[in-house]
Amino acid sequence: MNELVNLAGGLVAHYNQWVTVFLMVSGLYIVIARGNMVKKLIGLTMFQSSVFLLYLSAGKILGGTPPIIDKDFTVYTHPLPHVLILTAIVVGIATLAVGLALVVRINEAYGTIEEDEIFEREDEP
Repeated sequence: MNELVNLAGGLVAHYNQWVTVFLMVSGLYIVIARGNMVKKLIGLTMFQSSVFLLYLSAGKILGGTPPIIDKDFTVYTHPLPHVLILTAIVVGIATLAVGLALVVRINEAYGTIEEDEIFEREDEP
């Protein structure tokens, strides 16, 4: 029984890693399994969010404070992972906007955003 309690405690203690793995696998599955281009972009966004969560989880120090020097604090959290993720979020939003613009243009050109239908229309003479 103690082993089960220890296992459950370990799973709960690392819930952010489990959420990261779930988001990463879900996003990858959506990208691979779906033919709709908007759904693929949503899957890529989920995958990207899991990477953000992974970096932020690793960058947080328990009991750490922002790096403002004060005699009351001795443990500081490094701000670099947070700054990098902030930049990555901005780049991700811009990339998503470009992807959605491409989907709109593909829809105008082919009349659909489903990959298999686009490939069928490409093969037609």
